[in-house]
Amino acid sequence: MSKLQKDIKRLQSKQKDFTYDELKKILNNFGFTENTKGKTSGSRVVFENRELNKKMELHRPHPNNILKMYQIKEILSLLKEWRIL
Repeated sequence: MSKLQKDIKRLQSKQKDFTYDELKKILNNFGFTENTKGKTSGSRVVFENRELNKKMELHRPHPNNILKMYQIKEILSLLKEWRIL
């Protein structure tokens, strides 16, 4: 099992220690790019896949790198709705 497959499995099993960096790797693999909305965006980021015409907005966790459970659930819901996972 590749590192990417392990990360996807960790996301799907809703691990409490799932990191933003792990999510970023998964989304990059599916063709999403991370965009900030400019200097005033703060922790808001948008992951965009132009080929699929899909956008996902979320807040980058801080001060640590661990995603909140509600974020994981929303991300999984969108990826399933879009038939990516």
